Amino acid sequence: MTPLFKLPDVGKLATTLHDGGLVAYPTEAVFGLGCDPYNEAAVRRICALKAREVEQGLLLVAGHVTQIRAWVDWSSVPKAILQRVQTSWPGPTTWILPRGAAVPRWVTGDREGIAVRVTAHLPTATLCNAFGGAVISTSANPHGHAPARDTAGLLQYFAGKVDAVLDEQVGNAAAPSQIIDALTGKIIRS
Repeated sequence: MTPLFKLPDVGKLATTLHDGGLVAYPTEAVFGLGCDPYNEAAVRRICALKAREVEQGLLLVAGHVTQIRAWVDWSSVPKAILQRVQTSWPGPTTWILPRGAAVPRWVTGDREGIAVRVTAHLPTATLCNAFGGAVISTSANPHGHAPARDTAGLLQYFAGKVDAVLDEQVGNAAAPSQIIDALTGKIIRS
């Protein structure tokens, strides 16, 4: 049985993340699967659950920009672009930025950049803040299936396969976050 927790118990999900576990949580539009991005085994476990290749890379979500500071090579981002990125946060936009030197390949996959978002969605931000950093964020669905938009749908896919669920509502967004390559302006996902 997969344990379900409400927002007041978010510390239990943070402990699960620190212990190398997988959690499911609501984001702006869909449920996400998350883990400690520094834990390679946990990242690979998420990819296996989704039938997704690690080489595709994953994005990080944070509750505050300080939680992604070490993940990005900020010195490689022109000032005007940096201002555009920072103005959009907190919010539902994911930016691909130059990755920091110590970012592990199991997070970025074959990509040179890293996809990061600072969320305004309270349950997601609260989870990141309780964890004390950014977490992996990928839609909660097996490859080729629609993402789960509620706890019931999540459990249809992953009951007994994730270690804890933040049983709260997804936000009002109609689709997962927009992804933009910050340096080129190319929209990867709208």
